[in-house]
Amino acid sequence: MVKGLKIALQLYSVRDYIEKDFRLTLEKVKAMGYQCVEFAGLYGHKPAELREMLTAIGLEPISAHVAIPELLADPVGVISAYKEIGCPFISIPWLDEPNRPGNEGWEKTKANIASIAEECKKHGITLLYHNHEFEFVKDKDTGEYALDQLFREIPALETQIDTCWVRVAGEDPAAYVRKYKGRAPIVHLKDYILEGEKPEHLYELIGVDSEESSGGSKFELRPLGYGEQDILSLIDASVYAGAKWVVVEQDAPSLGKTSLECAQMSIDTLRKI
Repeated sequence: MVKGLKIALQLYSVRDYIEKDFRLTLEKVKAMGYQCVEFAGLYGHKPAELREMLTAIGLEPISAHVAIPELLADPVGVISAYKEIGCPFISIPWLDEPNRPGNEGWEKTKANIASIAEECKKHGITLLYHNHEFEFVKDKDTGEYALDQLFREIPALETQIDTCWVRVAGEDPAAYVRKYKGRAPIVHLKDYILEGEKPEHLYELIGVDSEESSGGSKFELRPLGYGEQDILSLIDASVYAGAKWVVVEQDAPSLGKTSLECAQMSIDTLRKI
């Protein structure tokens, strides 16, 4: 733990290892010192199998990133599966471009999220929303960010602030976590470097280790403590906001390290705190 916060790893960070051997990867994650995990897919495993696996290894399942189309296709089945595993939360991780703020699908997206949040509530699960930077679009009349609008309009929805994307959007991530005190059970910790202007196609970096533009800009995700983020301020903000967990997430490895090595570097940074 760090300042009373349990430390989880978003398993998407080590998906290249999970694809080969789920159990062995979980054992390595536990050996690093992580107490909890957040899912990003089940990789063909049954919920009961994963629950047994986690119990045997000694890892707590806290949440799962599940896309809106999957939740809409079989809401009861999907929610029940993660409840069986033992996850108290489900988080919406991503929106396709047509469904993002400012595009024609945004209003429908909000309605879908509200519906999913209520269905989760029926099963004793809390729905979270994991932001990127594209939600930081201001309403032309009110000046309110679309992300804040989403949380204001859907009281059953809680935050999963991704501190990297808040900062990329030009806001103070620690201040943003504090803003949602009492509504921020899980905070995502993510470090990065940005040299030059923000790349135009920012999300092409997911699955690769960097993105460079013809103008010489570079955006690269980094292990915690190896980028621009003030990790201590993010931890303090998480404590203030009432969070119970912080999640290490690095979409792609960097610095010539493997994804597991990056995960180790991140938790080593947190241990120093």
